[in-house]
Amino acid sequence: MTSDTDNRRGAVLMMVAMGAFTINDAFMKEALTQLPLGQSLFLRGLAASLFTALITWHGGGFASRPNRSERRAIGLRTIGEIGGTGCFMVALSHMPLADLTAILQALPLFVTLAAAVFLRETVGWRRWSAILMGFSGVLLIVQPGGSTFSPYALLALLAVVFITLRDLSTRRIAGRMSSALIAHITALAVTALGIVLLPFAAWEPVTWGAILPLMGSAIFLSAGYLTVVAATRTGDIGFVAPFRYTGLVWAIVLGLVFFAEIPSVYMLSGAAIIVAAGLYAFWRERQLRDQMRKGAANPATPLTDRAKLDAK
Repeated sequence: MTSDTDNRRGAVLMMVAMGAFTINDAFMKEALTQLPLGQSLFLRGLAASLFTALITWHGGGFASRPNRSERRAIGLRTIGEIGGTGCFMVALSHMPLADLTAILQALPLFVTLAAAVFLRETVGWRRWSAILMGFSGVLLIVQPGGSTFSPYALLALLAVVFITLRDLSTRRIAGRMSSALIAHITALAVTALGIVLLPFAAWEPVTWGAILPLMGSAIFLSAGYLTVVAATRTGDIGFVAPFRYTGLVWAIVLGLVFFAEIPSVYMLSGAAIIVAAGLYAFWRERQLRDQMRKGAANPATPLTDRAKLDAK
């Protein structure tokens, strides 16, 4: 089991990562008003790849040699990152920043669901209820069939699915692998996505009005890559993932200040439901973890099986 110290360190790293990613999103939202998506991803990716390459080289990360299972995990993580980035960026250029970020707050619930379905992790009725409640919050934000429904919200949900794959794959990469190297591979993959998208729009002149937000985005994206990889590998997913909710605060403030986006009542209500459901799932996970520790410390305790504990 991961120690409490590692979990606390992972939580701090996750909060830093969410702040960095959300600031990166704000910069990219501004850049996308001036440049096509492929060109923006390509130019930002070049800068981010350079930053992460320097950090990896300085830390000796290029000496890491992944084995076959690690290469497979890195491959799946890269697919998740590319898919999540593509879906997210298209949605970002058409949706308010806070609305999009609120939908992404369902990620911890998706991780719990995916762990139960694909990793056979035990999930009791309480956490299943939290997952269903969280999805109801997502529906409140998306409002399918409503007058304010945006099809780009479906892309946001698809981004959550891809990011879930990314996070679960990250946990399967051995601790000896450099987090900076993983971040560098991710930056290269997203740059490649930009190259693939380049032919679909004409190359626009790159002005300082576009360069500045792209550089800001690259810097904060690199910081986000490094810290989110470290956070996911340092602490338990069930403990660390709920701290993604801090990104919602950043998104509301940045959307209001820089884009004059006023959150709707539906968005705030849905976000509150998602956060409440996620925090309950987090609390339940922590409770089970503590009970398992007590059971391990006292072999005479009859309930040391996680499945039995979660069913109570």
